[in-house]
Amino acid sequence: MAKKNKQFVEKITAMEEDFAQWYTDVVKQADLVDYGPVRGSMIIRPYGYAIWENIRDILDAKIKETGHENMYFPLFIPESMLQKEKDHIEGFAPEVAWVTHGGDEELQERLVVRPTSEVLFAEHYGKIIHSYRDLPKLYNQWSNVVRWEKTTRPFLRSLEFLWQEGHTCHATDEDAAEETRQMLDVYASLFEDYMAIPVLKGRKTAKEKFAGAKYTLTIESLMHDGKALQAGTSHHLGTGFAEAFDIRFSDEAGELQPVHQTSWGFTTRSIGAMIMVHGDNRGLVIPPKIASKQVMIVPVAQHKEGVLDKAYQLKTRLSDIARVDIDASDKSPGWKFNEYEMKGIPIRLEIGPKDIEQGHAVLVRRDTGEKIFAAMEDLETKILELLEDIQINLFEKAKNHREDKTSIAKTMTEFKNSLENNPGFIKAMWCGEQTCEEKIKEETSATSRCIPFEQEKVSDTCVYCSKPAQQQVYWAKAY
Repeated sequence: MAKKNKQFVEKITAMEEDFAQWYTDVVKQADLVDYGPVRGSMIIRPYGYAIWENIRDILDAKIKETGHENMYFPLFIPESMLQKEKDHIEGFAPEVAWVTHGGDEELQERLVVRPTSEVLFAEHYGKIIHSYRDLPKLYNQWSNVVRWEKTTRPFLRSLEFLWQEGHTCHATDEDAAEETRQMLDVYASLFEDYMAIPVLKGRKTAKEKFAGAKYTLTIESLMHDGKALQAGTSHHLGTGFAEAFDIRFSDEAGELQPVHQTSWGFTTRSIGAMIMVHGDNRGLVIPPKIASKQVMIVPVAQHKEGVLDKAYQLKTRLSDIARVDIDASDKSPGWKFNEYEMKGIPIRLEIGPKDIEQGHAVLVRRDTGEKIFAAMEDLETKILELLEDIQINLFEKAKNHREDKTSIAKTMTEFKNSLENNPGFIKAMWCGEQTCEEKIKEETSATSRCIPFEQEKVSDTCVYCSKPAQQQVYWAKAY
């Protein structure tokens, strides 16, 4: 049996050997996705979708708590509508998928398969907003989008993915700015408090901001391999779309004014972040708050009298305090142990004849592998304590990893040495010139991740050109 179990684990490539292959192995072996029939598309399997549902439900509640309402827009956008906002269409043109035929007939106007819905919301807002009394408009939709990515990877970059996109209209620039920051904080809370992933909050450079936005705010996370991942963005759109789509309102003085808009989005990419931050060479490690199954009961010697009955009694009893399941299949306990380690279940509960006789159960933590013998009467208390401790431990472990992988660079020599010897975030000063930003990317493949809200002055001069520095920026190679 030991040999069989060893072979089962060997299906996952060690992350130290090949991180990209490790990621692919985990996604497939943990039964999160399968590949779709079109290159770059993915089928989200029930286990993967259940994780997304938990994330989605948490975020949906937060969105509604902040006063937003859900609605839904069509999948197709006329080409003429997309072209109304010049910067927007130029930014998305390389990733757009077009519909040219309906049935056997060529369409008179091409249709865009939704890459994002700014123009749809803007066109609708132009019809329904007339007065300052109509504001603010706080709408959100849960949907799919299509972006024709050249390089794809499940969850991280796929031709089609699931997300939410919020689009709001406000009477003043200040109100829109407050909304933009509020929703970024909502995303940061979801990542840190529920997904146990620490994030950096800041503003994108002009080069990296969303096409058509006044500015973009972002949360950035660091993966196990030292690469960054943009975890969520919130955009202040200013009045650009309002001018293009004639979204105006009469203010209290009776003067026509353009609305100030925001948009913000969060995607299934978050699952990819969870995998690459918390996973290990045994597979997934899922934070308890978003795990579809928090406790998996594995009966040991289940053929013996009373074992299965006791296991099912525990499932019923513990379901009042956690999301609990049981594996009563005829597979061996060793196979089950490996299976649920790979799938990242936070706690495994083992129960066998000796455990029943001695009045306890064995609880195994996925994050540390620690085994705890818990008295039957204390199981509820112990499981709740463990779930909370696992959640905290995963966050602290990820935060410590990020700190260990964050360097300071005052010169390009230090910058390149950090990328080579300790890949991760690099704190460096910047003069504010896009030329320097582009040269850094050209020479190192690292990009500006964000201008943090909390600035540190790590030197007086730009890391690239040595001119007086304007801002501290986090840089990294990224997914």
